[in-house]
Amino acid sequence: MMNMRKNMLAAMLASVALTGAASAADIAVIAGSANDAFFNRVKKGVDDAALVVQANGGTVNYLTTQNYDNFGPDLVQLINTAVSQGVDGIAIPVWVAESQVPALKSAADQGIKIMMYNSGAEVKEQIAGINYFGSDEFVAGEAGGAYMAKKGAKKILCHIHVPGAVNLERRCDGIVAGAEANGATVMRLPTPASIDSDVTGTSEALKAELLKDPSIDAVITMGAWASDAATIAIQQAGRPVLLGTFDLSPSVLERIKAGTQTMAIDQQPYAQAFLATTMLAAYIDFGIDLPTDPVLTGPGIVDAGNIDAALVGVAAGAR
Repeated sequence: MMNMRKNMLAAMLASVALTGAASAADIAVIAGSANDAFFNRVKKGVDDAALVVQANGGTVNYLTTQNYDNFGPDLVQLINTAVSQGVDGIAIPVWVAESQVPALKSAADQGIKIMMYNSGAEVKEQIAGINYFGSDEFVAGEAGGAYMAKKGAKKILCHIHVPGAVNLERRCDGIVAGAEANGATVMRLPTPASIDSDVTGTSEALKAELLKDPSIDAVITMGAWASDAATIAIQQAGRPVLLGTFDLSPSVLERIKAGTQTMAIDQQPYAQAFLATTMLAAYIDFGIDLPTDPVLTGPGIVDAGNIDAALVGVAAGAR
């Protein structure tokens, strides 16, 4: 992953040197909560991409929600903030379509270019999106559900930490499809957004389900931090349960290495953010677009077979 990051950065800087600064894109990148560890990799991608944008005289403003308690309206406020700042482009996931789509349509009508990453590929045409960089959430979930079923799971608990978030719901839809196609069933467990990133509260909720239903033999969480909570819940439930998650963290990879977690589904958030930011600037500055649409950065399953390579990327802060 480190070599991939260096190669992407070198390629974009080389294009700057060859092309010169035709214009200077001022860009806003909108992301989730700064308290959500997933966005550490997103911010790393944005920070590296900002070097390219700044080399052309442009700017990158990274905007985040405070938390997920008022997610849709907070995202609209960030969109409106970016518009009021006079940006040329916005790179953004669409997590709450009913809130975000009208605001992004309005921004596009004012000439602001929209690049999408991480979530919302299905609404790209509605908001005049240029391209989408990310994973197909349903396909990723399908791969995870099938993987766990093939590992012997018969009843999978699918934990959703921000109910109604379209990307998380689609992941769980995919898990259902992949599991059922391979002889397993799935139970959804949405927990209140108010306990998002609360490991203690989430572990108690997961433990309660495991104790209530002893037929649950696997858990898939929608975020890496939540698998930390699931690990505690499984330990306290006192029985073997397969554990999988979306996204990577040092603790997730340590457990996979140690054999106490089965797998993680990687969507490469660093690559999503880096590519969305640099390609938005390239589109605004030079009219550069990609023929591939969408550009998928996942899913990839990380398990005992490829854990060592993934650890290298984590050490660099990019996975």
